[in-house]
Amino acid sequence: MKTSSFFLSALVGLSAMGAAVAADVPAKNDVRVETLFVQPEKFTDVRDGYTASDPGRQAVLDQIRDYLASRAGAYVGEGQKLTVTFTDIDLAGDFEPWRGGQGMDVRIVKDIYPPKLDLGFKLTGADGVVIKEGKRQLRDLMFMSKLSLNRSDPLRYEKALLDDWMKSDFSRAKAD
Repeated sequence: MKTSSFFLSALVGLSAMGAAVAADVPAKNDVRVETLFVQPEKFTDVRDGYTASDPGRQAVLDQIRDYLASRAGAYVGEGQKLTVTFTDIDLAGDFEPWRGGQGMDVRIVKDIYPPKLDLGFKLTGADGVVIKEGKRQLRDLMFMSKLSLNRSDPLRYEKALLDDWMKSDFSRAKAD
């Protein structure tokens, strides 16, 4: 009897986790946010290893796009549209080839390698009128001193930069 109640508890727990994970998956058809990358092959550092690969770069860019789509809904009102155009990305950390061997493909995160995101944005209302637009150079030189809940996410520092930017630029936009 204890075994069946254990499995039932495990099943309930797994289904609850599945529902929580499904809630975090961004809607692919969310028209409130459009993310563009201008010449991503020329970005400072969007690499998955010391020698960059196109699939690795695309995976990083897809994660950034999906993250914006999942988070911007809290700041972009119904009927509004936010277009974010990235012109440069430099991920936190860097590869140190002098480590040699497989160590040269490990991203080393230190204070001297802060995340940097250069972007332009335009927020339009349902009527197509521009509510807010501008360019930002997002930097956080104190990125390593902040508490992060998801320490296993390799893009946690860039996501924190995006969260801070959205909070500061769009906290009132949804109310407009």
